[in-house]
Amino acid sequence: MRFIEIPRFSKTLAAVLLAAAILALPSSARAEGQPSLGLPLICNPGRTCWLVNLPDHDPGPGVRDYACGAHSYNGHTGVDIAIRDYSTMEDGVPVVAAAAGTVLRLRDGMLDGDVSLVGRDAVMAQGCGNSVVVGHGGGWETFYCHLRRGSLTVRPGQRVEKGDRLGSVGSSGLAEFPHIHLGVRLNGKIVDPFVGVKRASNCGAGPSPLWDSRALGQLKGTPTALYDAGFAPVEVNPIALRRGFYRDTKLSAKAPLLAFWVDAFWVEQGDRLTLTFTGPKDRKIAAKTFTLDKNQARHLRFVGKRKTVDWHAGSYLGVAVLERTTKDGGKETFRIERRLTIE
Repeated sequence: MRFIEIPRFSKTLAAVLLAAAILALPSSARAEGQPSLGLPLICNPGRTCWLVNLPDHDPGPGVRDYACGAHSYNGHTGVDIAIRDYSTMEDGVPVVAAAAGTVLRLRDGMLDGDVSLVGRDAVMAQGCGNSVVVGHGGGWETFYCHLRRGSLTVRPGQRVEKGDRLGSVGSSGLAEFPHIHLGVRLNGKIVDPFVGVKRASNCGAGPSPLWDSRALGQLKGTPTALYDAGFAPVEVNPIALRRGFYRDTKLSAKAPLLAFWVDAFWVEQGDRLTLTFTGPKDRKIAAKTFTLDKNQARHLRFVGKRKTVDWHAGSYLGVAVLERTTKDGGKETFRIERRLTIE
């Protein structure tokens, strides 16, 4: 899930510079001319797009997001918002200007793909991929990375209003999945839009974040999500799944196997993930509880059963539930379900 916007820097140096940049920003709570940012893409957060990575505030080799969590990686300089899969990317998800301004520069023509398959060296020099930089006056800039090749709709010097389309979500440059990376700079220094130019405490949002109230409300809370689930008539291939396969809601009674799968963002060590797959009249196809042994930015699990006789016709239900005990002893529960018809 990683990519680097400034590939000439090492990860540690990038993190040091990010922390130093944040500390060097103006001391007033709100900088003059500070933009008010909306979402950089057209989607419904938590349903059709998901917040997955935040800027890293740790100046060393560790990772710390603005809320003192670890929903980032070393040296990350912006906010990543993901869409479901490559199939959704091909349908076209608009990337829009987060605030009014003027297009300063752009890049197009880079292939979309998964950098983990082609190797980081192949795209390291252009890690931001197909991209647009918009100036907002007063030294403020927003930059939009990993857009889909050939989707850009603007040109340098063009005036854009908040919400105007810049292109489409892609997976170009140093990207492992389709998403938009939004970065913010003030006089060349990185600004975390959840914090703004000054923070009131070491953890939590700043007194004047850059997000407008609607966007801030849509993006608050944990990035943990059971964001996708479905059924497969064959053994689940993670690469195929994240390309958009295994989305059928109707399958044949002669399918060689039936599997129910779930894909998640940001699971934590100690989480309990329960998958239950039942058929007509609540017949159990498969059920299992997994106790997760490590933190992971992305996590895939499935349960299933091979065919011994033809499957019973009718309605089948897959349910996934993630249960978590928080550090303060509280409980969090995440749930997703899908239905399947066997004919």
